Amino acid sequence: MLDRIKASLPSLAPAEQRVAKLVLADPRSFALQPVSELADRAHVSKPTVVRFCRSVGYDGLSDFKLKLAGSVSEGVPFIHRSVDVDDKTSDIMVKVIDNTVAAFLKYRNDASASAIEKAVDALVNAYHTGRRIEFFGVGNSGVVAQDAQHKFFRLGINGVAYSDGHMQVMSASLLQPGDCVVVISNSGRTRDLMDSTDIARKNGATTIVITASGSPLASAGNIHVAADHPEGYDRYSPMVSRLLHLMIIDILATCVALRIGGDKLQPLLREMKNNLRNKRYA
Repeated sequence: MLDRIKASLPSLAPAEQRVAKLVLADPRSFALQPVSELADRAHVSKPTVVRFCRSVGYDGLSDFKLKLAGSVSEGVPFIHRSVDVDDKTSDIMVKVIDNTVAAFLKYRNDASASAIEKAVDALVNAYHTGRRIEFFGVGNSGVVAQDAQHKFFRLGINGVAYSDGHMQVMSASLLQPGDCVVVISNSGRTRDLMDSTDIARKNGATTIVITASGSPLASAGNIHVAADHPEGYDRYSPMVSRLLHLMIIDILATCVALRIGGDKLQPLLREMKNNLRNKRYA
């Protein structure tokens, strides 16, 4: 959570930056003090304190303080345990699993339910109105986009995934108001994804960006679902970031499925399962 605030500092208004620095200086104290005292200490108004909480992806001051208290008290920091060339297989297993579990627990504490809710609303509205739903990603994130297309396809949603920059720009040029595009990026700095996001947004489509806070892409979309983790975006073979993005897609797909309703989906999924039985050995 504190890493997200640090990453968001450059994009905050000057008054909100003072609130952010107050949080970073003493997070435990911030979580316990009333809004009036926080405003006095940061030399800002009380509404500015609330605006800061929303600017970094939380529902308001209460939600922010609840997540902050959990983050500083549970002690789930990401400890990067890099593997060494002389590590045994058992050591590598422990390090990779521990890194992933720590990152997931950190995300659980930091995640913004309001951002997820906005993304689900946009996806469900596009589904009900028969509009296009597309998924963009390049490289490693392109694989996640394909996974997202598959998950939504199982729900009866005819989405499309593009991992080629030219195809993304062409598709974004055809999007219209009511359409929805989910853009996935670890770094949030990929030129092709930035270009296609800008085009889609100018055409009136709702752009949902799953990427790191403080990145150019984070501010380019209509809805930012933060995917913050300690793994650098310049890593040659990202692991934690890919799993985190897959988990966020799972959360979105589950929420959309529940909003569509079990009465409609259950018969469809049962028929699909029955039709696939002859594809397996008994």
